[in-house]
Amino acid sequence: MTLNTIKNVLFSVLFLAYSLNGFASDKDQEPETKNFDAKSMILHHVKDAHEFHLLDWKGKPVSLSLPIILWTDNGLTTFMSSEFHHDDEGHTIVETNGGKFVKFHEKIYQLNEGATTVAFDADHHPTNAKIPLDFSITRNVFMMWISVLVLLLIFLATAKSYRKSKDGVPTGIAKYIEPLVVFVRDEIGIPMIGEQKYKRYMPYLLTVFFFIWINNIFGLIPILNGANVSGNIAFTLTLAVFTFIITTLSGNKNYWKHIFWMPGVPVPMKIFLMPIEIIGIFTKPISLMIRLFANITAGHIIILALMSLIFIFKTIAVAPVSVAFSLFIGIIEIVVTAIQAYIFTVLSALYFGMATEEQHH
Repeated sequence: MTLNTIKNVLFSVLFLAYSLNGFASDKDQEPETKNFDAKSMILHHVKDAHEFHLLDWKGKPVSLSLPIILWTDNGLTTFMSSEFHHDDEGHTIVETNGGKFVKFHEKIYQLNEGATTVAFDADHHPTNAKIPLDFSITRNVFMMWISVLVLLLIFLATAKSYRKSKDGVPTGIAKYIEPLVVFVRDEIGIPMIGEQKYKRYMPYLLTVFFFIWINNIFGLIPILNGANVSGNIAFTLTLAVFTFIITTLSGNKNYWKHIFWMPGVPVPMKIFLMPIEIIGIFTKPISLMIRLFANITAGHIIILALMSLIFIFKTIAVAPVSVAFSLFIGIIEIVVTAIQAYIFTVLSALYFGMATEEQHH
């Protein structure tokens, strides 16, 4: 067993132990007569939040508060998420800037004028409150900033290393970054786009590869409590839209000809294929969006579901099986963090290559 394998196993055990502690804390806070709700617990852990719940100390949650930024009828309203006192059920009312605000299932609501508490309908949806424009710095937004900072530090340090090197031999962190950059160039950029045109797309391909990979790694760190940026469909949608825009703007005459009037095909078949090809323009980025979001989210949900079995069956006898299978999935997720970054980059490069391919005679 290599050192890296041992480190990965220990990391996965730490992740599972931290998760198990979080589940136990959640259970302790519920009345004894209430059954464990696995669905609510799983959704609570995988969705975005307005604060970082780090741990529970002596029965009290310890969290990192993040700023709440809202645009309401009274203009810009700001306060810290700690004002809600970890309440996510709409019981705590924050009064500021002439408005009353509550947090319910990680959404901020503004109570209607004259209301002093939240009213709910039969489906438990607030009926006397509205959702203001929310520009808050959520957990995922905060981690994206951290990812950008890490990327800048890594590549600025790499560039500095090359400037100091007299013979062009990479030193320091550049020794680890150069093989990855060469891999993206030689195994993704050139084969998918071609030697003549790949250079103009390399900045984007390198950015999405490292950005997705770093965010996926952060999503596995236990202390961050599942700050899983790539598991947020808004994040994957934004990346897919960038790929779609670049592909559309890069499309040459040959590309659009194959979409609207495919050469070498009988006219009736052209009429039949044209709407399919037009739909394909939009299904490509949609597949990018869903693939990254679903694969990253699925791994977390599987681990949480396996650990939930201990509390569903209310016996520690299930723990060995749950921990063993969760450990296995956790190790797989470490590999998936890189695989999903690779797949998104490969497919983006493939779409760029299809858009810029010249007509063959």
